[in-house]
This record gives sequence, C-alpha cells and structure tokens, in this order.
Amino acid sequence: SKAEMRHTCRGTINLATANITVEDSCNFIISNGGAQTYHLKASSEVERQRWVTALELAKAKAVKMLEESDDSGDESVSQTDKTELQSTLRTLSSKVEDLSTCNDLIAKHGTALQRSLSELETLRLPAESTEKIKQVNERATLFRITSNAMINACRDFLMLAQTHSKKWQKSLQHERDQRIRLEETLEQLAKQHNHLERAFRGATVLPASAPGTGGSAKDPCCPAKGDLSDEDDDNEFFDAPEIITMPESMGHKRTGSNISGTSSDISLDEQYKHQVEDTKKEKRTRIPYKPNYSLNLWSIMKNCIGKELSKIPMPVNFNEPLSMLQRLTEDLEYHELLDRAAKCESSLEQLCYVAAFTVSSYSTTVFRTSKPFNPLLGETFELDRLEENGYRSLCEQVSHHPPAAAHHADSKHGWTLRQEIKITSKFRGKYLSIMPLGTIHCVFHSSGNHYTWKKVTTTVHNIIVGKLWIDQSGEIEIVNHKTGDKCNLKFVPYSYFSRDVARKVTGEVTDPAGKVHFVLLGTWDEKMDCYKVTQGAGDNGAEGRQRAHEAEDSRVLLWKRNPLPKYAENMYYFSELALTLNAPESGTAPTDSRWRPDQRLMENGRWDEANAEKQRLEEKQRLSRKRREAEAARATEDG
Repeated sequence: SKAEMRHTCRGTINLATANITVEDSCNFIISNGGAQTYHLKASSEVERQRWVTALELAKAKAVKMLEESDDSGDESVSQTDKTELQSTLRTLSSKVEDLSTCNDLIAKHGTALQRSLSELETLRLPAESTEKIKQVNERATLFRITSNAMINACRDFLMLAQTHSKKWQKSLQHERDQRIRLEETLEQLAKQHNHLERAFRGATVLPASAPGTGGSAKDPCCPAKGDLSDEDDDNEFFDAPEIITMPESMGHKRTGSNISGTSSDISLDEQYKHQVEDTKKEKRTRIPYKPNYSLNLWSIMKNCIGKELSKIPMPVNFNEPLSMLQRLTEDLEYHELLDRAAKCESSLEQLCYVAAFTVSSYSTTVFRTSKPFNPLLGETFELDRLEENGYRSLCEQVSHHPPAAAHHADSKHGWTLRQEIKITSKFRGKYLSIMPLGTIHCVFHSSGNHYTWKKVTTTVHNIIVGKLWIDQSGEIEIVNHKTGDKCNLKFVPYSYFSRDVARKVTGEVTDPAGKVHFVLLGTWDEKMDCYKVTQGAGDNGAEGRQRAHEAEDSRVLLWKRNPLPKYAENMYYFSELALTLNAPESGTAPTDSRWRPDQRLMENGRWDEANAEKQRLEEKQRLSRKRREAEAARATEDG
C-alpha cells in the first residue's frame, strides 16, 4: 500500500543512489552498491533499452527530489518573482497579526466574562440560577479554547507557507528553465539538421546531363512538410517567401522543362496554350524534376505549435504542384475496383470490393509528404476519362474557411461516387494530424446498393527533425443502407515496438444479423486480400475467422498497388495518374486547377515567382471575401 511505501521495505533499492549498468544485449543490473543487487533480463534488446531509459529517467527525478528536499532555500529567483513572493508573505503575516489581535481581545473579554460569572456564582441566588450560570461559564471557556485553536492553526499555516514557498518557487523556476533549454535545443537540432541536409545535397548533386535526367539529382530528404490548408482571410499574412534562400544559380537550368527560368508571365501563358494541343491523345508520363531549394523550416514551424495550419502562411516549398481537388480525384486511381463491384451479384462480395477501394485511396500517401495547394473559393477540377476508363469526375471548392470541397464522379460501368470533405489539421510540435470530416457515398445503379463511409486520420511525423513519414490510423465503418450489410476496417497505427506488419489493415464483412462472411487483411500501401468465412456446427466466430486465415484456397486478391513510375522520387513521388492531372487540356473551365498560375510556375521549377503569385492570389481572395461580407452586412441592414 502507499502507507507501506513511506518506509523502507525489505528488498527495495533507492533509485536516487542506485547504479544501473548494462551487461549484454538483453541483461542489465540494478544495485545499491551493497546489500541489494538485481539481475534483470528482457525479451529483446529494444525492451531492455526501454526499461533502462525509464529507470534512468526515474533516477534523475529521484535525485532532483532529494536535492530539493535538502536545499536550504537560497536558490536564485528573478527579482519580479521575489517581489511577488515577499508581497504575498507580508499579506499573510498581516492577516495573522490581525488574528493574533483578535485572539488577545477574545482572551481579555473572555477572562472578564468568566470573572463576572464567578462573581455571580458567589451571590446568593436560587439553585436554578446558579446552575444556569455554571453552564454559561463552561460555554465561555469552550469558546475561548476554540478561538485559541483557530489562531494557532493560522499561525502554523503561515510558518508552513514561509517554509515551502521557496521550494515551490524553485520548482517553478526549474520548469521554466527546462522549457527554455528544450526550445533552444530543438532549435539547434533543427538548424543542424537543415545544415546537414544542405551539405548532403551539395555533395550528391549530379552534373547536368541528357534531357532524360532532367538535370536534377535525386532528392533523398524531402524538405516539404504537410498540412492541407494554407490561407486565412481573418489573419494578417506576412511575406513568407522572404525566409527562403534561393540562389539564382539553382534550379533553373533543367533541360526537361518546357519553360525556362527567364521566361515572362506572358510567355508562360503562350507556352501553356501551346502545351494544350493534342493532350487528349497522349497522356504525359513526366513532369520537370523537383529542384533542391533549401528552407529554414524552424523559423516557420516554431510559431505554429497548437495552431490550425489554415491560419499560417506557407511558401510553395511545402507544396506539390497539385491542388487538393486533384488529390481528391486521385481516389479514383483504382476505379476498376468499383467496376468489378458493379458486376457482383452478391451484396456481401460487392462490399469487399468497396472496402478495397476505400483502402486503395491511401496508397499514394506513403511517400507523398508534400501538401497540395489549397484551392481558391470556386476553383474546380474536371477529369474526363470516359473514353479511356469510362468515368468522369468533377470537383469544386465550395467553402474557403473551413476549407471544404465537393466531388462527384459518374461511370458508364454502373456506379456513382460523391463526397464532401472538410479538412481540419493541428500541428503538435513533433507531428501533424489531419482530420478529414465528411461522408463519402457510392451508389450502384443496377442493384440500388448505397454505401457510405468516412476517412481516417492522417498523421505526418518528424515535422521538425528527421525524415518525414506518414501514417493512417482509426476505423472506417462502411454501411450498405439498402441491405444493412457492414464492413468494419481497422487501420492499425504504426508502433516501433510492435512485431506486426507495418501499415496493417484488418476488416470484417457482416450481414445485418452480425454474422461474419468475409475477413479482409492487408496493408494500405500494398494490397488487400479477402478470405471467405465458412463456419461449421459448433464453431464460434473467432475459430471460424481463424480458419478463414488458414484456408489459403479461399483467399482472393482484391487490390494491389500499381508500381510508381521511373524516377518518381524526383517527381514528388507522383503516380502515373497524378502525373497527368495537371497536364493542360483543351475545353476546361476558366476555374479549372490546371489554369492556376502559381501552381503552374511551381511545377516548372520557378518557385520564387510561384511564391509571389501565390501571395497575390491570397490577397485577392481576402479582398473578395471582405467585399462579400460587407455586401451581406448591408443587405441585412436593409432587411
């Protein structure tokens, strides 16, 4: 019990004076240098290191507590804190002096009262009166004793406050100092990481070669960090590009680009119109390679902790040359899963393919750590693939704050997909959480089956220091509103200490009665398999599902990720579909994302011009919003 832990129990070792030593890969020793020595063995080197780290941290805490308890109280605190502390102590002392004065008065008047009562007792009064006087005398004595106890308690409180206030002050100051040291250390680490990254890139730059190489080295460490929105009408924007270092000699000598670094905006438009020709006949398979521009990341991110990232201005160094509308359209990369689902006669089998389609939409995110451009209000993106793939897709940005997009896709193979997605994101220092809100609907025309589901949370890790990596976590429930069938998918979060396969996804397809018919197993970045559950008499659900995993002959490969194009690491890790999305096409609307100038400039490696253009568009959008709000206010006043 806690009471027993106040005393030294047999067999305990005080961590403050303990020695912790590592013996080999799995064994370590804890000793107090004398009577007690523990030899402990972990199941693995990783587990051993976790224990040793935890014990070392606990030892440091125990030593600190010991030092604080032995300290004489002569620690240094700031002059402001000293003044505030002395003022509080003076106030407490004054109050106790008031209580002492009251105590003296109570004692004086109490004594006089008792004297008067004693005199009354000496008088010859009826027996009944004498008894009453004795009771009053006893009550007065009891009242005086209680008052004295209250005064003493207040005096004890003051002594206690005086004794411990310095320790409390030292503890607070220690936490402040520790926080400042941590911030300085983190900033230093970020600077060192940025410096090492630039040095590494400088040492591995390849000389300009044939057009096939694009004149750029592979990018081993992607510098862009992710969030899904970068503009805010209600907040003052600062000039984000001024913190970017872009040497004039870098990035503009790519032979693979159709636009030179010295072209004017007019020539950009002319060349863009020239690119439009014949794009429907042949889809492009390459884009200009990503240049190696450096960026002082810490100068941006240190002020972002805990904030909604849509309120922070971001340079295009964080982006990839696609908009959020085009990223939503990428969900259709594995449209053939829905084509196959439309041919299924069984709604349960159809649900398996819908589940695989749901998982497939995350396959492009495994390497894509850059963020898409946040669309402007009213921006659209149309993808017409009726001839090649049988579907046509249309997206529109319908709200700017919060960012929200509507997406609708129709297929001549018998299905319709629609979704409305709002994005919220939070930067937590070491990682960034992206939470898509909204529902996705899929309707199959022949059967009338209507499925709905929501997206899971995406987390971007190692924002400040280290190599960026992305994880998906959470659960998805896919519901067939016509039949009542359900599929529960679980995206298992990555754990360094887990022996399970990384990026694992599990799922079960059940009928309205809750009976499991199919078990799904796979990863969101590679493939999804399906196993049919056959339960015999007396089988419970768990045993039946276990047998389904073992029955290899019942396995059906639902989906497998397409390989990335050659040199994808130099092209933002775009898939074959992503490479075609921003290609100029004739007949698109003036609001189409392909016409967005800052995005086009970035794709062609002109990042300094892209930043200036991005800032101009954001300012234009802010003014437009303020004008709409003013008109709405006037209309309200006019009734």
